[in-house]
Amino acid sequence: MKTAHERRLGIVTVLIAAILWGTTGTAATFAPQVSPVAIGAVAMGGGGLLQALLSAGRIRRHARLLRIQWSYLLLGALAVAIYPLAFYGAMRLAGVTVGTVVTIGSAPLLSALIEYRLDGLRLTRRWMTGAGLGLAGMLLLGLAEGSGDVPTGTESGLVPGILLGLLAGLTYALYSWTARRLMQQGVASRAAMGATFGIGGLLLMPVLVVTGAPLLASWSNAAVGVYMALVPMLLGYLCFGYGLARITASTATTITLFEPVVAACLAVVIVGERLPVTGWAGIGMILACLVCISAPAKASRQRGRQGGVAYRKGADGTVEEP
Repeated sequence: MKTAHERRLGIVTVLIAAILWGTTGTAATFAPQVSPVAIGAVAMGGGGLLQALLSAGRIRRHARLLRIQWSYLLLGALAVAIYPLAFYGAMRLAGVTVGTVVTIGSAPLLSALIEYRLDGLRLTRRWMTGAGLGLAGMLLLGLAEGSGDVPTGTESGLVPGILLGLLAGLTYALYSWTARRLMQQGVASRAAMGATFGIGGLLLMPVLVVTGAPLLASWSNAAVGVYMALVPMLLGYLCFGYGLARITASTATTITLFEPVVAACLAVVIVGERLPVTGWAGIGMILACLVCISAPAKASRQRGRQGGVAYRKGADGTVEEP
């Protein structure tokens, strides 16, 4: 079982990852000529290859374990490759607000379902309360962001966009779960994330070749591409991987609901957008979600109560956090 200190570190590093990911929307506004698909390919593809390069030594040391767990590695890499295409496709068809809310809002629930079905984990009342607050806050924030903007999606693309958003949420939950499963099997965090995102990055290279020409059209476009690959994706996923080694995937994906809060605040401060009262109420609910999930648990005599995180009961009846 992870100690309380390790769990706190995991929560903090995942929160840092969410903050870094929240800067991507504002950064993309500085390269309007670059398509969302190209932005996703250079961010996830380039960032993934850099992760693999930096983790090459650890990957070699854990090569035997990675080969044994090849099915998890392949599933995670496919999810990494599909995620940006589905996510940015959802925003293109259904609009930025709907695509973002469906993707990020569905990921914690899908992650929890994966852990419940495949790991036998149970979710505490605190987690469910926190997730409910976060999802309600996401809905309010999404409605607020969409109320004053011209929708970028079309009516005919709404349903396909929502379906792509759900696919993006599922792939996000899947690569989080597979990476954590590799760590549980003895693979170091950096090796698990580096191998998963490295293979996923390779799979995204053909997409980048086809769509990425505008990235080289100007220095500003190139700078946005470099920033996306180095900061939100490379540094962000290094933090996310560190946190995944210490908290469950469902808790991690719930904490990343903070990402749209950062995006909304940056849009107000830098881009000059206005956020109505409902949006600030949504931000407040998401912050309450983070407090609910990350607050230290009180000691309980009831067997199976482990605060706000998921847990597994061992064969001997003891409770252990995976």
